[in-house]
Formats: sequence, structure tokens, C-alpha cells
Amino acid sequence: MRKLKVKSKKSKAMTINKALLVIVLAVSLFSAKLFSQSFTATASSTKVGEGEQFEVSFTYSGADINAVGNFQAPNFKDFLVLSGPNQSSSMQIINGAVSGSRAFTYYLQPRSMGKFTIGSAAISVKGQTLKSAPLTIEVVKGSSNQQAKKESNNQDVSTKEIGDNVFIRAIVDKNSVYQGEQVTVTYKLYTRLNIQSPQISKLPSYQGFWSEEIETSNQISFSRENYDGKLFNVATLKRAALFPTQTGELSVTPFELKIPVLIQRKRKSNSPFDDFFNDPFFGRTESVEYTAKSNTVKVNVLPLPQTSLSSFTGAVGNYTLQTSIDKKNVKQNEPITLKVMLSGEGNINLLDLPQLQIPNGFEKYEPKISADVSRSGVISGRKNFELLVIPRVSGSFEIPALQFSFFNPKKKAYMTISSSAYPITVEQGSAEYTGGGNGLSKEEIKLLGQDIRFIKTNFNDVTDEKNSSENSLALILTLYSLPLFGLIGFLFWKQKEEKLSGNIMLLKNLRAEKIAKARLKTASKYLKEKNDSLFFTEISQAIFGYLEDKLSINKADFTVEAAITKLQLSGVDENFIDEMKLILEKCEFIRFAPSQNILEDMNLLYNRTASLIASLEERISLKGGLK
Repeated sequence: MRKLKVKSKKSKAMTINKALLVIVLAVSLFSAKLFSQSFTATASSTKVGEGEQFEVSFTYSGADINAVGNFQAPNFKDFLVLSGPNQSSSMQIINGAVSGSRAFTYYLQPRSMGKFTIGSAAISVKGQTLKSAPLTIEVVKGSSNQQAKKESNNQDVSTKEIGDNVFIRAIVDKNSVYQGEQVTVTYKLYTRLNIQSPQISKLPSYQGFWSEEIETSNQISFSRENYDGKLFNVATLKRAALFPTQTGELSVTPFELKIPVLIQRKRKSNSPFDDFFNDPFFGRTESVEYTAKSNTVKVNVLPLPQTSLSSFTGAVGNYTLQTSIDKKNVKQNEPITLKVMLSGEGNINLLDLPQLQIPNGFEKYEPKISADVSRSGVISGRKNFELLVIPRVSGSFEIPALQFSFFNPKKKAYMTISSSAYPITVEQGSAEYTGGGNGLSKEEIKLLGQDIRFIKTNFNDVTDEKNSSENSLALILTLYSLPLFGLIGFLFWKQKEEKLSGNIMLLKNLRAEKIAKARLKTASKYLKEKNDSLFFTEISQAIFGYLEDKLSINKADFTVEAAITKLQLSGVDENFIDEMKLILEKCEFIRFAPSQNILEDMNLLYNRTASLIASLEERISLKGGLK
């Protein structure tokens, strides 16, 4: 019996040991599964140069990459997000075990120098939340030569090989045009390689041209095209309508993009399995940053033929003229509204109001101008002028026909179009115009002193006949002189206004900040509406318009380079110029790489633009020079 009991105890001990072994194995398997997945953050460099782009990746590694979801990016408040998140995945099978990785990649640019921390990103995997460790990035003055390092490390892929398969073409629809005639330049990206989101490195310069951006999609879409006997994936990057403002041979500088190109890394060992593992499915890819430049295009600009037409003011294109008047029978001093509309194809923004000769005794005011421009291809639209005319004398008059001349480049000839003449009948008004703007007739002014009577409350001067008559005379002179002083004041103000209006450049200089603020107010409205496209357009127009008016640059001659040159010659601090270029580049970047934090970028850009204009205004005097 004792023997049986001992055996029973041993059996029970063995059962317990087996159970413990199963638990240990289960825990080990669970731990292995638990710790086989990870979520890490890496940077292409933790020490970058000021203004240099770098890459940050948040990578999940584990058995089930399809279960990854709810990616939450950190706050990149100290950096500009140029692109991202760009997702990529990879799978591998080792001894029957499947594993893989999924990466979320951003291309960033530092806003300033110093040490900055990029916080943790987070993902969820089957209900479990994983967080990456924070990254510390140091931004130093200068620039590291990462491009050169990457090219030296990729000895198996030359820059020429990449250039033969990734490039930008600048294409013009015509190489010879007349001055003022539209020429359209199109920038196309050609690629036969796998590329990631490109970033603008340098925008083209349109020196000698008035430029209008042609509307294109905010998203880059590729199509197949045969070029030079090879099939390429082709995308249209940018289109612009150019109107030459000078003659001769003009050049359009290259458009530059930094393009991350995915290159297949070749194995360099002497292993007999190299041929097998060089297969793209098993190969390892690396991103190489390649700078693609478009070709420089040249346009031969012909001068316009000589003409003696007095009604020609430089318009080139094909136009029609329409006019209307709101009334033909009016009373004296009653306003008449004359509307003029020029419409057609050409540089609508540069059209001027045809010369209007008004009858003697009529007064005209500055026209109200509005334009509606279509930028879908050939620039077209209409420009409206609303003119106020006031007849100051009665009688029968005629507002003569308007004549508008333009050069038609398709017909290679000048054309003149005319409007109808308008007969005007002006009836005698109830009051003759005095020129003082106070609405009083001459008869009313003559009776002014006689119609007013004062109640006498003090009789001390009754016996003083001389003093009484002197006081009455002084009172009458005072009453007569009030309208006269009013008239003199009005004429002085009017003269000052006309002098100011005559000096267009001074007028624009004084109103530059006011107009820029109005643009910023409109941009603020688009910011609240989350309309990023119109917001960035309004921001860039606020800066362009301010610089045109404040630096006294004609609209037709304005380019960013011309403005920068004038600011530099005037001694403006380079920090302001760099800030201006950064704002304008950011407005263009958004077309190619709208970031996840776009509202934050819009708010920041709005504040920086307002601050830039205010700072420049402090340094520019009323005469347009610097303080």
C-alpha cells in the first residue's frame, strides 16, 4: 500500500510539471508574439542644415501589417511639412514565417535653427496602441551635402542613368510672337522610374514677360506618352500664359524639382544566389534625391508694325466693344452713368479705357473698373468700366462715339472698333451750378443775409447809432464770407486731390498698404472657409500688389526678381527678402504637396505675410524710398 501511495504522489508531481511547462511555453509564445512587433521613428539625419530638407519615417514591423490602422502623426510645429504621410509596405518570408513592415514617411524642412523634438506618433494594431519614441533634431547653420553622399553611396546607379529616365520638359506653343501676343509654356514631368512626391527647388523666371498662371489640377496625375521612341509616365506640372513686354530674344529660366527616386540596390557579393535575389521582389530599394531641371526655352519677340492710330494704346489680341448709357434726358447737375465693356482674347488686365471726349460743361469722374478673366487656356474675358458724367449746363449735347484699336496677331493687322454716339438733352435745373459743391443757387446766396433776423435782448447800444451800424455791417460781412470761405476750402481740397490723382505713382504708394490689408482680409475669409486654393492666391497677390505699388514698378514690368533687385539696391535687410521668397514659394508648394496640417500652415503663413508687409511699410517713406 505504501508503494502505491508513493507512485500516486510521483504521478501527481509529473502532471503538475507538465502543466507548468505548458504555461511557460504559452507565455513564451505570447511574449514572442508580443515583442515581435515594433513601432519606431527614424530620421535620415538628426543634424540638418538650415533650410535643408530631410526625411522622417515611422515604421511598424510585425506579422500582420494589414491590421495597422488609425495612424496619428506628431505635431510638426517647428518644421514645414513638404510632403507626407507617404505610405510604403514590404513583406518577407523566412522559414515559413511571414513578417513585414509599413512605413509612414514625411519630408520636412526646419523653420529656424536650434534643437527641436518631434513627438511620438501612434498606431493601433488589433485594439492595441503602439507609440514611437520622440526624435531630437538639431538644425545648424549651413547645409550638409547629403545629396553628394547619397550619389557616392549609389555607385551602381549613375546620375546620368536617372536623368535619362526622369526629366522635365518646358514646351512653348510658339517660338516667334509679336510683342503683347500670348505664348503658352507647359512644364511636363517624364519618368520611367518609381518616384515619390516631388518638391519645388526653383521656380522659373519670366523676365520680360507679363505672366498669368493657367489653371491646372492641384493633384498630379500621370498618363502614358511615347517620347523619343520610349514610353514614359507623363504629368503636367505647371502652365503659364506669357505676354512679352519687350522685343528681341527672351529666355525663360528652368523649372527645378527635387524628386525622391526609388532605386533598386544591387547585391555585390559573389554568392551564386545573387541572380535569384537580384529579382525586384526580393531586392532592397533606396530613395535617392535627384534634382530635375527643365530646359531653357527661348522666344523671339517681334516688334509691332508702325501705326498712326491715336486710338491704339498697346492692346494685342482680338476684342469687341460694347457701351450703354442709363439716360439720355436729364436735368442739370443730374449724374449720367456710361458703361463700357471690352471683351475677347488677350491680356485683359492691361486693357485701358478708350479715350472719351466729353462736351464742354460736363464733368467726369474716375471710372470704376472690374475684370473677369478666364485662365483655362487662351487668356480671355472682359473688362468693365463704369464712368460717371455730370452735366453742369443745360442744352443739347452729344457724347461722341468711343474708338478702340488693337493689333490682331492672327491677321497681322490693326483693327479699330467703335461704339455708338449718345445724344444728351439737359434741362434747366432748379438751381444753377456755382462750382462750390454746396448746392446753393446764386439767388439763394444773395438773399442769405436778408432772411435771418435776430431778437434783440440788450438795448444798451440804442443811443449809439454808430456802433449799431458798425455791428450790423460786421454781421452782414461775416454771413457773406462764410460761403466764400467754404468755396475756397473746397477748391483747395479739390486742387490737392487733382494733384494727387495726377501723380499716379505717389497715389499708389500711399494706398499700397491699404490695398494689401484688403487682400489679407479676403484671405482671412478664405482661411475661415478652409478654401486653401483661393487663400494662397490671395496671399501671393497681396505681396505682389504691395511691391508693385510701393516700389513704383509697372504691372507689366513686375517680376519677383525685379522686386528683389530693387529691394536690395534700396538696402532692405536680406532677412525680409528671404522671408518674402519663403512665403511665395510656400504658396506654390501647396499645389504639389498639400500637407496634413494645412490649416496650421495657412494660419502661420497669414500671420507671416501680415508681419512682412507691416515691417516693410515701417521702412518705406511716403515718397517710396527707404527710411
